[in-house]
This record gives sequence, structure tokens and C-alpha cells, in this order.
Amino acid sequence: MKIVHLTSAHPRYDTRIFLKMCRSLAAHGHEVTLVVADGKGDEVRDGVAILDVGASSGRLDRMTAAPGRVYRRARRIAADIYHLHDPELLPIARGLKRGRANILFDSHEHYSAAMFSKPYIPGPLRPLVSGMFGLYERLVCKGLDGVIAATPSIRDNFTRMGIPCLDVNNYPMTDELVSDVTDRAKNIEVCYIGGISILRGIRKVVGAMGQAASGARLSLGGPFESEATKAEVSAMSGWAMVDDLGVLSRLEVRDVMARSLAGIVTFLPEPNHVSAQPNKMFEYMSAGLPVIASNFPLWREIIQGNDCGLCVDPLDPAAIAAAVDYFAANPEEVRRMGANGRKAVIERYNWDAEERKLLDFYNTLPAVCRG
Repeated sequence: MKIVHLTSAHPRYDTRIFLKMCRSLAAHGHEVTLVVADGKGDEVRDGVAILDVGASSGRLDRMTAAPGRVYRRARRIAADIYHLHDPELLPIARGLKRGRANILFDSHEHYSAAMFSKPYIPGPLRPLVSGMFGLYERLVCKGLDGVIAATPSIRDNFTRMGIPCLDVNNYPMTDELVSDVTDRAKNIEVCYIGGISILRGIRKVVGAMGQAASGARLSLGGPFESEATKAEVSAMSGWAMVDDLGVLSRLEVRDVMARSLAGIVTFLPEPNHVSAQPNKMFEYMSAGLPVIASNFPLWREIIQGNDCGLCVDPLDPAAIAAAVDYFAANPEEVRRMGANGRKAVIERYNWDAEERKLLDFYNTLPAVCRG
């Protein structure tokens, strides 16, 4: 099949879009193109043709102008399947529908719920914006050929709207982040890998590092949501215990995890978080790292159910600090819980099974060329 994935907001090497979906499809013989908007130019990587429509100058440009640039580039390709990855791209879905082309929307989040946490939407307007987007999303998606969800919770949300939906979970590639570093090489440090924001708990985590009695350090890898957020947390006393590593390559992520005692994912209890399945949670598990996670019911089910970490109140720096100190003082628990998490990924939470779901779903679409 000739398949085009489209994003106006994500980086070209996005873990879900490129590393997993696009590369998997290309490895199974499909002709795969990824249209992005990052200003880094065209290239071919791992059998995927990446086409760049130019970087956005800011949030407004990304939301209003970038979808048009992505649409015009995608229209030049006579694809069997167009796979959209951003809600900003929903307005172009109808225009891409021509001939036998199938249009899919990949819902990475509960976007309606996320509206309640967007700082650029005035608080009193958030319920209205959320409701209006939910109605629009339902209307557009009913006219598509398929909807794919990143979690079962998102899938169920679409099902309740009367829209058939398949969950393709963002589980890790089993061996990508495994290292042969021994336990003796581990430092007294923990890590946080991924996008860094207030809503993802960075204030509380930095505060916790200032309270940890073990003297553990935090390896912080990923982009800050804004310079203002970075300036705020770097002025906190706990910042003295933080190593700000910036954006890391996947090999660098593997190395950070290999030397860490535990991985932190303590998102705040926002509507879009409590039923999410953060990629970083499963990546920590895949690397054999115990997880320090928010005590949301679903997250407790995963972490405590597999005995692979500790769940804490994400609003309480002292609770996060206590979990850090626990792992610093108990290397046997680090090994045991890390092994449990690794086992759970091998047996259940892995990309191999999700890849097969994606491939099978593509093959159920009507009127596509299957070679």
C-alpha cells in the first residue's frame, strides 16, 4: 500500500509516529511517506520518505497555517491511506478524500479533556471550547474511514460517541532501551525523560530532589514547554540536584536509564492525565527500571499490579522524595522491581503486538491496493 502519515505538530522522529508506525509499515513492504512541519528538510530514513513543509513560527501558525502546508504537500501523493496525527489536521480530512483513498485519524489524547488544562485558553472559556471541540471531533470522525486511539480509554470515548475505534497502544519496542550495564555501574540518581512542563509535574519533582535525604540526583532529559518554565524551576533550591541534559537521542536515553535507579512519571491529576498511558512509564519498565508514578487508579493497576514501582501523590514533593530515597537505600528492590517491569513488557506491554493490530487494521480498509 501507499501510505502517508501527516503531522503538523510532532517532530519527524516522534516515537509513536516515526519510530513505531512508519518504520513498521515500511519494514513490511509498504511505501511510506511522512509529512512533517519542522523546517529540517526532506530525507529518506529507514525506508520512510520524510517530506518537510517548513517550520511553524509559533503556536498560532502551527494551528492555523501549518495544516494547509501539510495538506498541499500530501495532496501531491496519490495514497491509499492518509493517516492524520493531530486534531489541527481534521479540517483537511475531507479534502484528502478522493478516489479510493482512506482517511484515518490517530487520537493521541483525550483532546476535549485536554482543553481544561491549556494555559492559553482562558479558564471561563474552557468548558465551552471543550464542548465545541468534542462536537466537531465527533462530526468529522464519523465521516472518516477509521479512528485509531493511543489508549483503551481514548478508544472507549470514541465508542461512546458511536464511532468504531481501534486502540494501538504506545507500548515500547522490547529491546530498544535495554543496556548491558551492570548494577554496579548505577549511580545514586533517578531520571525523568520526555516533555517537561508544569502539568507533567516538574515543579513537584524539582522540589522533591531538594528534600531527598539520600542525595540522589535527577537526570532530566527532554524539551521544556517554555523558557519561562525552565527559568522558574531552575531558580528552585532543588535545582542544585538536577542535571539538565537537554533533548537526548534514543541511545543517550538508553544510557541515562541504564545508570539510573528509577524513572519518574508523576503527572499532575489533570483530566487528560488520569486515564493516560504515558510512553515513558512503559519505556522505564522496558529498560528494567522501577517506576515512581502518580497514584491514579489506572497507573496503580499497571505499576502495583506488576509490582514494578511505587505510586505516590504527584502533588506531594515529600512523597516523591521518599520514593527516591527508598530506591537509593534498597538496591535489591531496584533489581527486583526492575526485573518485574521488564517481564511485564516482554509478556504484554510491547510494540510487537500493537504493530500486528495496526497492520491487520490497514488490511480491513476498503478498496486499498495490497500489492
